[in-house]
Amino acid sequence: MKNMRRVRIATISMVLVLCVPLWAERQEKTPEKPTAASVALAVKPGAAEMDRLKFYLGEWEYTETYAKSGFSPSGGKNTGVYTSKLGPGGNSLINTFHSQGPVGDFEGLLVMTWDAREKAYKAYAFGNDFPGALVETGTFEGDALVFRSEFPVEGAKLKLRNVTRLTAPGKIESEEYMAMKDAPESLLVHVEAKKR
Repeated sequence: MKNMRRVRIATISMVLVLCVPLWAERQEKTPEKPTAASVALAVKPGAAEMDRLKFYLGEWEYTETYAKSGFSPSGGKNTGVYTSKLGPGGNSLINTFHSQGPVGDFEGLLVMTWDAREKAYKAYAFGNDFPGALVETGTFEGDALVFRSEFPVEGAKLKLRNVTRLTAPGKIESEEYMAMKDAPESLLVHVEAKKR
């Protein structure tokens, strides 16, 4: 009986001596179980980048404050509403907007997506006061999403730079700068938006 107990204790000790290191080694090699969200982001190209744009989602009221410029000689303020939702499959963000005021009546559609080849965001803006689409390329610079574009105007090149950031929960601020040819850029419009 005493011998049987010693054999059992010896057997258990041997099992522990042999198995515990193997179990610990296995634990080190076994990766953590991925969550459904991490699998979706890893599997779907551009999903993580599109996830960063979700701060836009919802309905917003906004004010556009225009600087005095060739576009708006006396400056002025417009007010408007925009709605932002995910596009098909979450591969794009679709914004519709409409503002009115002394500077004019602006209505448009803005589609943003991630371009894996360029490793940058692309934005396609369609408006009631110009044909075709304005195409912009963007990246995050710190906490700000910055889009840039260039296009010909009256034989010169107009450069635009848009900087947008979430300044507080439910509050976005955006500034659009412009420059003709090699002139220094100047503020065109400052936008403040509040979620409804």
